[in-house]
Amino acid sequence: MGVLKGGLSVRRYRASEPPEGFRDLYTAALEDNAFRDALTEVNKEQRVGWVQVHNLLDNSFLDTNRWLYNQYAVFGMRIDKKVLPGKLFGAHLEKRCQAWAKENNRERVPSKVKAELKDALEMEMLLKTLPSVAVHEVAWNLNEGWVIFHNQSEVPNDTFRKLFHRTFGMALIPHDPLDFVASEPELANALVSSGASDLRMESR
Repeated sequence: MGVLKGGLSVRRYRASEPPEGFRDLYTAALEDNAFRDALTEVNKEQRVGWVQVHNLLDNSFLDTNRWLYNQYAVFGMRIDKKVLPGKLFGAHLEKRCQAWAKENNRERVPSKVKAELKDALEMEMLLKTLPSVAVHEVAWNLNEGWVIFHNQSEVPNDTFRKLFHRTFGMALIPHDPLDFVASEPELANALVSSGASDLRMESR
């Protein structure tokens, strides 16, 4: 499992202590926020939800043996989004504008017409485009209160914190040495001197 192997590939957070009866509460919370809102054929908006780490198509958490291992809760955050290739889209749109101008004996395409051509092309291309799918693993030590998220980028981490708060009703506090590098030059030098192996052990 990637989340438990690398040091530089994860972010670490602190979470609040689980409430009494958390097993049933968290099962229901994961079920309510599981990935079920698949993208429609022409929808570009991002879809986010929890899935099992075993298979991104498995979005049921009713069997706790599949995601709760003693004090560890392990699951994945799935993100689906349709993204059109910008250069290809622009080239097709230019061709359509040229065809319209020639057919209507116009030197330039009015902005309203260009917008209509753009919307029509976008819908056509979205129908033929599969969504990009990303799954980021999560490991949560419920006894010690630390959470590891298998991604370093800001956007996925921001999405993760929001989904975690919506699901479990608690805010995550950054608890990773890399979060403090920018504001602590001495810490940055220490991290460089210590090497990646020490960071890897800290994130296990």
